[in-house]
This record gives sequence, C-alpha cells and structure tokens, in this order.
Amino acid sequence: MRLARAASALLAAILLVAACQGPPRARVTPDLLPPGMPERVDASAFGTRWPIKHVVFIIKENRTMDHLFGRFPGVNGVTEGYDGDRMRPLTLPPDRLPQDIPHCYDCAIESWNEGRMNNFAADERGDRFAYTQMQGRSDLPNYWRWAEEFALSDNFFASAQGPSFPNHLFSIAAQSGGAHDNPEQDQGRANQFSAETGLSKSWGCDSLQEGFVEVVDSEGDVQRVPPCFDFQTEADLLDGAGIPWSFYAPWNDQRGYWLTTFSAIRRVRMHPKVWQKHIFPVDRFVADVEDGRLAPVTWITPRFEVSEHPEESFCHGENWTTEIVDSIMRTPMWKDTAIFITWDDYGGFYDHVAPPQVDPFGFGFRVPLLTISPYAKAGYIDSQLGEFSSVLRFIEDNWGLSQLTRRDRDAFNLSYLFDFDQKPRDPVVLPKRTDCEGPIFH
Repeated sequence: MRLARAASALLAAILLVAACQGPPRARVTPDLLPPGMPERVDASAFGTRWPIKHVVFIIKENRTMDHLFGRFPGVNGVTEGYDGDRMRPLTLPPDRLPQDIPHCYDCAIESWNEGRMNNFAADERGDRFAYTQMQGRSDLPNYWRWAEEFALSDNFFASAQGPSFPNHLFSIAAQSGGAHDNPEQDQGRANQFSAETGLSKSWGCDSLQEGFVEVVDSEGDVQRVPPCFDFQTEADLLDGAGIPWSFYAPWNDQRGYWLTTFSAIRRVRMHPKVWQKHIFPVDRFVADVEDGRLAPVTWITPRFEVSEHPEESFCHGENWTTEIVDSIMRTPMWKDTAIFITWDDYGGFYDHVAPPQVDPFGFGFRVPLLTISPYAKAGYIDSQLGEFSSVLRFIEDNWGLSQLTRRDRDAFNLSYLFDFDQKPRDPVVLPKRTDCEGPIFH
C-alpha cells in the first residue's frame, strides 16, 4: 500500500527541528491579539478537482474505533479485548470518567506491546476504563446516525503513537517536527499566570519561556526545544495558491487553548496580522457560518469541556458536534461541503487492530473517521488504510496543491468515500440529545 512505503519517513522533517532552536522566543501576550473577523469568500471562484468547495476538518479527543463504533454493523469491531492472555468484555463507560486514562507516548507503546494490543490495563485507571465501549445507537445516537447516512472509516489511524500534541501537528502539517509527546512547562507557574490574568498558556510559542518539548533529531538523539516550530504546514500550501483558510479553536481565556495547534507555528503565532486573519474563537463558528463566513478550508477543535476527553461529558460533546454540523447543513454552503470528523488519539481506550508502523512516529491506534457530505456514499463502510494526512491529501488534490512530507505523498486522498456523479443529497439535520447528565461546565 502507498502509505506503507513510508518505512523510514520524516528524516527530512526532523532536520527542520533545528529551526526551533534559534534565538529565545519573543514574549507574546495573548491578550494583545484580539480575534479578527473571517472574510466572506466566494469559494466557487477557486477551481477544484471535485465539486467540493468547502472542507471542514473537526478533531475531537481521545476515543478509539472499537470504543465508539466496535458494535456498528459491518465494521471491523470487537466486543471483547485481550488483557494480557485473557479476554475481557468491553463494557459501557460512564458519560464522564472520574479520571483520565494514561495515554502518553510511552503509555501507547506499552499498550501496543509490539502489536499484541493486550496491555491497556497498565495501571488502575486503565484497568477500570480502558476496556469500555459504547453499546449501541442509544449511547452515541447522532454519530451513529451519521455513520448510517454517510461514510464511516474503520481502518483509519491517528498519525502518531501517543497523545494530542504530535497528532494535532500531523493534522495541519503531515508531521510533528520530531515530537512524540506533549510539551512540558511548570504547571504551577502556568496556573499562577492564569489566576493573575484569566488567560491560558498554550503548548506553543506563547508557552512559558522555559517550556519545552522533546524531539528526536536527525541523529536519533532526544533534544529539548521550545514548542515553537517553523516547518511548512498545509496553510502554507493554501496561502501559496491564494486559497483562504481558517482555524477555529478555544481562545486564550478558555480550557483547551493548548490545542490551538497553530500557536506552535512561529510565523503564525508570532505574527499578529496572520493570527488575526486566520485564527478564531471556536465559540463563534456557528455565527460565522450563518453569516456566510466559511473559508474553503477550515479546521475546528472544540473547547475542552465539549471535546469528549474522557473526564468530560461525551453526551455534551456529541451535542456540540451536532451544533457544528447542523449549522453548515442549514446554509447553502452544504451543497458543496465535505466534513471530516475524527478523534485525535486513543486516549487510553482499547482497540484490537495493531496499527501499521510506517515510520518512527506511527501510526497510532485506530480512531473513527466520519465523512459527511451531500456527495458522501450513503452507509458506506470504508476499510482503506488512512490517517490524518489523508484528509490533507484530499485538500491538496482538490485544490491542486503539492504535498508536505512523505506521509501525505503516500496517503490515499479519500475521494473513494464520495460519489461525485450522484445528485447532491439533502442535509440530515439532527436534534441535540436531551439525556445529558449534569452541566457542560463542571
């Protein structure tokens, strides 16, 4: 398979890590960068390979394919999993877990266990919650309905073994700059900053001055560098072709600001005009769509409280996604939009499919991909090999762009999820769930 040819990939990308080790970072005070306003764009003015004029890439948190859709008809799923040499039934999780499941890079390697996929209960938290699964439609009714109406991929993987930071970088750049794990900074000092200012520190260029992330250099050595990178992203390809793009994410006064991925790209975060032109508060997305301000390419990451990170409410998180998708379906832009919904990493939950190891970074564990579009094949189960770079490849091929790394060069472009000869399908606007327990914010 084309993706599997990446056996020694990312050496060139790792060479770019040196760009992160330049002069000390300038101080960026987030409150000095108020949000701008996305422009109204006639997306039909830009030539495309397919009749898709808008791509929306939604990235939720910390769920696997078996955990969410292991019981969906026709998928490669299981209802029990290996814990060492014994089999355990996958039982229903609570809506909110009382604590997170470990899912660091070393945790992922331990769970993977050389492809045995049998060591997810490495500690007490994993023993309690890793072997859990949504039991059917009633546990995720809108995601289930979209899977029935549109396309669901069951051989789609997180790009990197490990947690959020490297995977979110892959979602914008088809690489992680050599990072396997999340950045580190003095949490006590970060909390003090938040208490004094009401603002958060990111995992990027405006982290604490001594904040760092461990990266693997071209010699295979681990180095600590500021989490402020200069490698090329999909946004650079779009800018080069004059294609407008937007990134909606938690703002600096909200939980989850650390997942504002472009804060880790120096020429975006350190350039106020670029930041204000492209980076917007996620709470404003629905209003912007209703006002006709949907860029041809848009990334969306939710506030932490509705991200579906396991200690937050899954029910409220599904309602947030419903609101985002419904807002697009209610506009004329629905007719030429492709919405891709995935989850950024495994979050410690069990999955039975051993991810192909195509290079030193991944793949990570299987995560679902939902593809929602008037051109998506109805009820289609996709078992082609894919990862986050596949969505980037769809964008690249649709607008005639080049590629970034070996990952997106080797990726299938997901066009097989669509029937571009069919009559565009009507939207499937869904109601929010009414069975969520407790408030969104707790």
